[in-house]
Amino acid sequence: MTRSALITPVLIAGCAIILVSFAIRASFGVFQIPIAAEFGWLRTEFSIAIAIQNLAWGIGQPLFAALAERIGDRRAIVLGAITYAAGLVLSSFAVTPGQHWVLEIAVGFGIAGTGFGVILAVVGRAASAENRAMALAIVTAAGSAGQVFGPPLAEWMLGVVPWQQVFLVFAAAILAILIVLPMMRVPVAAGPKSTDEPMWANISRAFRDPSYALIFVGFFSCGYQLGFITAHFPAFVTELCGPIAPGGLLAGIGITTTSALGAVAISLIGLANIAGTLAAGWAGSRYSKKYLLAGIYMGRTLASAVFILLPITPESVLIFSTVMGALWLATVPLTSGLVATLYGTRYMGTLFGVVFLSHQLGSFAGIWLGGRMYDLQGDYTLVWWIGIGVGLFSAIVHLPIREQRQPTGAMPA
Repeated sequence: MTRSALITPVLIAGCAIILVSFAIRASFGVFQIPIAAEFGWLRTEFSIAIAIQNLAWGIGQPLFAALAERIGDRRAIVLGAITYAAGLVLSSFAVTPGQHWVLEIAVGFGIAGTGFGVILAVVGRAASAENRAMALAIVTAAGSAGQVFGPPLAEWMLGVVPWQQVFLVFAAAILAILIVLPMMRVPVAAGPKSTDEPMWANISRAFRDPSYALIFVGFFSCGYQLGFITAHFPAFVTELCGPIAPGGLLAGIGITTTSALGAVAISLIGLANIAGTLAAGWAGSRYSKKYLLAGIYMGRTLASAVFILLPITPESVLIFSTVMGALWLATVPLTSGLVATLYGTRYMGTLFGVVFLSHQLGSFAGIWLGGRMYDLQGDYTLVWWIGIGVGLFSAIVHLPIREQRQPTGAMPA
């Protein structure tokens, strides 16, 4: 296929929405210390707020995907953006942990409405079978591009204005991105007549398939690792990393504190993942997706083990961020592509949304445990090793998946 067949208005619009949505989402870890310091909260209290956000995102993902099937993709995205912005605005006025916990539900649902479940389904339907894996990878990489500049931008803004005003700016940004919605016209219209198999028959068939259950379980560790690192790694680096040499390379480019290094680490993860996700999309159209996924989870496991066993220095932080970044969201185009391969693209959004719920259950566990264990033990070591264990588990459970699509109405053997 030609480049023009791959790069379409739908793909461009999907990338723009994901980029802004994920730039905001990836920056929440930067707010952990400023908010906790202002109100005197324990680390657990802020962690629960972000954990609830991730859980709401996971619950909202299949709901928004199913809603998009009924009312249309663009209307679902508009609703998601409004919910996202409202959650951010109201959160800027919250002064107690309980208020943040409630309002992060709205933020989480907003991320769901502007995130992978809806956007990947639109792009997946608009792309040809030959281009689908790469198109999904490009959109996922756009999310990583948002992660590149979101945390450093938030860190810079916190040096100029209070965190409440940063939330208001982010709310305006997510609403402004709706200007690209007219470009999201999908060639295959969503509607009951576009397939002979009803939605619930397709979903029921997937739920009875052991391979779908393995995909669901395996995605848990991805969420655990990503949720923990996104929410806690800036604080982890700030408190545990060795000092930055005054005359060193990092100081020469303006990184003089471990706080700034923590924000840059999240950005570097996103930067490395652009290449990693595109490579995963390329490989996913040529090789077995389940074996690629197993390899990615094993790579994360080894990288995390080596990092925690060695002294934590600015150099090791940058190396780990680069390696983990290359494997960061590379699972998303492969997992969503595997769902499309097994069950088709018609209800891909809903089916991937259900799988993504497992991802967000993992995120909830990683974020909450991170804060809880920190308050109990004063460090993140145990939570980190749990992440290594679940990563190894996911590498193993992907191996038995049957990667052939079943005919409509077929029962798994």
